[in-house]
Amino acid sequence: MKSAFDQIDLSKTPRHVAVIMDGNGRWAKTQGKDRIFGHFNGVESVRATIKAARRAQVEFLTLYAFSTENWNRPKEEVDALMDLLVSTIISEVAELMENGVRLLAIGDLEELPMKCRDELKVAIAKTADNKDITLVLALNYSARWEMVKAVRAIIAQQIPEQNVTADVIAQNLSTANIPDPELLIRTSGEHRISNFLLWQIAYTELHFTPIMWPEFREEHFFEALVSFQGRERRFGMTSEQTELTK
Repeated sequence: MKSAFDQIDLSKTPRHVAVIMDGNGRWAKTQGKDRIFGHFNGVESVRATIKAARRAQVEFLTLYAFSTENWNRPKEEVDALMDLLVSTIISEVAELMENGVRLLAIGDLEELPMKCRDELKVAIAKTADNKDITLVLALNYSARWEMVKAVRAIIAQQIPEQNVTADVIAQNLSTANIPDPELLIRTSGEHRISNFLLWQIAYTELHFTPIMWPEFREEHFFEALVSFQGRERRFGMTSEQTELTK
């Protein structure tokens, strides 16, 4: 069977793809298991997505791994998620190195458990010189938290009101050195953004798939890229104006 990859124009691949990994718990219930089972199986989907992004020559891949709101989930689930995060980081570093993956993280990292923070710092340092693709983990992240943090930073810098521009705000976000995503994928059939990269996705194309995250594989990622490349991105202009800028 012909893969969706064959329909992708690699010269038009988005530089940055962001993913809201959703549906672990619901998928687990369909298997007659608890929610933790879904999270464990979602690790393989992360591997597949990184592999697909590298093959498609995507430069930045951001995964929404844990939101500030996720702390409200049952304690046993949160504890298991933190343990899974630590064990996954430790076990995957060698593969990240082998595949040229640079690891970064955004979010309120200081509120993560110490073991998690320590392993994350080690992995980020070890992969710092890798150049094939940058994997950004959004951990204990929310867009509103990020915006409040940026406003406070701007105030602390005593930047005059008239000098506060969109660029100044962007430079004070967690993603200051990361291009805005051109494509955002959300799995599980939900159609919402869930407090994720709200500033950065102002002109991002959205792709919603009914596939639950533990079942998301390379082909699904390629299908999202094909959908993206079939769209006309006008950025407020008319179709005729867009044609003139090509």
